[in-house]
Amino acid sequence: QVQLVESGGGLVQPGGSLRLSCTASGSIFRLNAMGWYRRAPGKQRELVATATSGSTTTYADSLKGRFTISRDNAKKSVYLQMNDLKPEDTAVYYCWASVRTSPVLPSGDYWGQGTQVTVSS
Repeated sequence: QVQLVESGGGLVQPGGSLRLSCTASGSIFRLNAMGWYRRAPGKQRELVATATSGSTTTYADSLKGRFTISRDNAKKSVYLQMNDLKPEDTAVYYCWASVRTSPVLPSGDYWGQGTQVTVSS
């Protein structure tokens, strides 16, 4: 089993910043890409950003310039720095990882429990 534990959510005023963290643990043979998705109230889950083990990154076009994803492979962790937050960024943010738990099994997708980010004055 693989566990992803997120932290860093909370309430922030518009224009503020937050940094989300996610650490993977468990039966990890190879940790592939990691990233963040979010689900706003009444909306479908959407991609925020991903980073490969080589730190190649992808972002939702609407978030480029405000959000930055980074990884620490030694710590099996991924981070999301969110700046200039807006009320429309309010959502539950989920950590995601593509993990291979065995050399003989294909990689699988794993999700964290989610952390609430609320942007409000």
